[in-house]
Amino acid sequence: MDKIKKHIAETFLELAEGLETGKLGKRPVIALTGLGSEHGEENTMKAAVDAAKKGIDVLYIGTKDAPENSGVTTVKVAGEDELFTTMEELLKSGRAQGAVAMHYPFPIGVSTVGRSVAPATGKDFYIANTTGTSSTVRIEGMILNAIAGIITAKACGNPHPTVGILNLDGARQVEMDLKELAKRGYEINFAESARADGGCILRGNDVLLGTPDVLVCDSLTGNVLTKMLSAASSGGRYETVGYGYGPGIGKGYHQLVLIASRASGAPLITNAIGFAAELVEGGVFEIAAKEYAAAEKAGLQEILDARKAKENKGAGEATEAKVEAPPHEVVTSQIAGIDVMDLEDAVQVLWKAAIYAEDGMGCTGPIIRVSDANLEKAKRLLKEAGYIGE
Repeated sequence: MDKIKKHIAETFLELAEGLETGKLGKRPVIALTGLGSEHGEENTMKAAVDAAKKGIDVLYIGTKDAPENSGVTTVKVAGEDELFTTMEELLKSGRAQGAVAMHYPFPIGVSTVGRSVAPATGKDFYIANTTGTSSTVRIEGMILNAIAGIITAKACGNPHPTVGILNLDGARQVEMDLKELAKRGYEINFAESARADGGCILRGNDVLLGTPDVLVCDSLTGNVLTKMLSAASSGGRYETVGYGYGPGIGKGYHQLVLIASRASGAPLITNAIGFAAELVEGGVFEIAAKEYAAAEKAGLQEILDARKAKENKGAGEATEAKVEAPPHEVVTSQIAGIDVMDLEDAVQVLWKAAIYAEDGMGCTGPIIRVSDANLEKAKRLLKEAGYIGE
């Protein structure tokens, strides 16, 4: 009888919480690794208690006892050697649906999508990606990062996130391939830069403004951005703002582990726990399966294979003799949209066609300069060679 009464009481409690929060059903259970913080266990325990106050059941893995009636349960470990095996056991058994850790070794093909706060607007946006690596090939990795960012944003309740690409080496190739993927049927809503020149290749201003919902970059750059956005107000020693480095996302990967830095303060870790709970409630892995299937249906693998073939061909042609420049002309027209890594090769394409061209760097990135008379022909040749998009 006592068990029945307890079950009824728990059911009514869940209903009451569901009516209050708008989310019926069991509360998500999130594990937190309490050891390893540069600010001590007190810091991580405070984060666990604060997260529990927001309606999340937290399993704290560490050596400290949780305060009574805090909503936090301590899973005792002797030290850091037991930390991750215990976390993985909790996830595997289903006792926890997600976890937040100070660090974690993801396999190749899985990397994390961070969530930051734009200092100029206070807007949340996702940085894809921030730790791990989606691919050992740079362009491929950034394309996969874009899909991981879309998955994460959708799991957190944004059905049509906008996507922008940070102006880095390889950004133009990523833009062309993502636009090709979208043209073939995979939904990508491209962001528009806040700068006057517009476009989905974004600048530092756009990072501060949080222009896109998903900012695509390589994970090393994303890691630096996340650190700067989260710890600027503390001089770098204590991450105060944002949600951390986010969940590991990859095709076929089904273990929800989010990363918070050893330098993360309690407020940020609390947010990371909440981020994990949102992903659980949003069905992140169900969304991931649908998104990867939709991208594959639209020809993702074909696009990635074509990019690899193009890069391999370029490497093979690197030993060819350089073409001499045609006779000099006055060059007053500019062609933008070429990645800096392709600039020299793109000029060679035009020289082979007897078009005089010069490379340069405009205020928005690399450019090729040609005469007004040769502009349209040069654009056509560069498009055919795959150096610029539509």
